[in-house]
Amino acid sequence: MVREQYTTTTPGTSLERPKNEYVYKIGIYGWRKRCLYLFVLLLLIVLVVNFSLTIWILKVMWFSPTGMGHLRVTKEGLRLEGESEFLFPLYAKEIHSRVDSSLLLQSTHNVTVNARNSNGEVTGRLNVGPKMVEFHGQQFQINSKDGKPLFTVDENEVVIGTDKLRVTGPEGALFEHSVETPLVKAEAFKQLR
Repeated sequence: MVREQYTTTTPGTSLERPKNEYVYKIGIYGWRKRCLYLFVLLLLIVLVVNFSLTIWILKVMWFSPTGMGHLRVTKEGLRLEGESEFLFPLYAKEIHSRVDSSLLLQSTHNVTVNARNSNGEVTGRLNVGPKMVEFHGQQFQINSKDGKPLFTVDENEVVIGTDKLRVTGPEGALFEHSVETPLVKAEAFKQLR
């Protein structure tokens, strides 16, 4: 654009027109204009690639309004459907399986379940290994479906809380010290030895 100058003169006066040396071009011309267009084009390409990668990541990770992949967010917490692999420890208040299937935990070495107090110290540990199930804690208890204790172990005693205790095997039961019981009876039509 060329700037134009208007001058007003009164009749009888003569003013000279300004020369072209004082006329300036306004705008971007030449290599600056090409660089600006190249920068805008580069910015547009980066925007399209970024948008495409975002859509691709959303599709690959199975993002949806309810969750991601097999992981769903519900009112009760997180719901994980199908098989999943945890590379680091999993901390949860409760873990449930569906009503029609069992909860399966697999490991190449062992499965360890820790109970912690409010200070973060381990108060109980259940370790299921390939050759042994090990429990560390103050008391171990197995309950029936009704909630009655069937088997209880602590530092001082072992309690079997069933109405009947049946010992089977070729040798029966061996005790190092005396045994006290209110009743001893044999199976029906068998001798008590």
